[in-house]
Amino acid sequence: MSKLAQDSAAFKNVLKRQDFTSWHSQPGASSSATASTSEADPDYVPSGTKKARPKSNVVWSQPADTGTGTNVNTQLVYAVDYLKSTPNPTRLEDVALLTNTPLLEDPVLLEKFKAHDRVQYNPKTDLYSYKHEYTFRSKPALLTEVQRATKSGRGIHVKTLKEVWKDAPAAIEELEQEGEVLVTRTVKDGQLRMVFWNEIKPTEDAGGMPVEQGESFVSFSRRTDTEGIEFMDLWHGLKLPDDVELRRELAKEGLQLTSAAQAPIRAPTTKKKGKRGGAPRQRPVRLTNTHLAGDIDLTRDYAPPGK
Repeated sequence: MSKLAQDSAAFKNVLKRQDFTSWHSQPGASSSATASTSEADPDYVPSGTKKARPKSNVVWSQPADTGTGTNVNTQLVYAVDYLKSTPNPTRLEDVALLTNTPLLEDPVLLEKFKAHDRVQYNPKTDLYSYKHEYTFRSKPALLTEVQRATKSGRGIHVKTLKEVWKDAPAAIEELEQEGEVLVTRTVKDGQLRMVFWNEIKPTEDAGGMPVEQGESFVSFSRRTDTEGIEFMDLWHGLKLPDDVELRRELAKEGLQLTSAAQAPIRAPTTKKKGKRGGAPRQRPVRLTNTHLAGDIDLTRDYAPPGK
């Protein structure tokens, strides 16, 4: 046997001893390899699958929330607003921690915080609290504040009362049902808006009772000739006169409209697009040829006769 034939036989024997089985055809090896790979690399994605895109809650149209800011006045607003939202007195350390403001490290901020007109400090307890415009924690005390405000000619916003006492809206609704207060509500959702004291209690003697449909006018008047006329139908049957008729009726009685009602209505000014300002001013004509003033009108265009 030649040397070449021996080498060829030896190479074939080596090839027979090799294992060419792919690792894809061995489930155990594949799973173990995949497990080891996923443990080593958490971002590993097997072939043939798509990597899920992570969800993001970032709203790119709005500025990012950077905390309480670095300006002293901005940090002061955050600290005072937190004190306003807390019904109980609070330590200075808690205000600084919960608002993320350097009240303990910044002496300028601390001085402004203590000098704020709405910040109240109790040296005995070393606690800070917000100084509200009203101080009450019960329904009778709330009614007293509403009475005091109504007597001075104003109402109170329900939002302001809620900041003082969180149960104020419920107490106001109870007082409204009892006829002690009058409440205005929003048109859109009917939420409480302002509250006034009801000076006329809903009693049969004092009045103030709600009028029911079908109730006759004789219940509210001693006139017997109007008996049988329903009050609500009579009320809604009234028609307001127009402006011309109203002026005429007032003139018959020797009255006139108030200054606010009779203010003249100005016509809207029309402005041409593409031009700035209003109409050009008409300047007076200055006559220089005064020796011709008697024969020729120099303020008009003049052309010699025959031309």
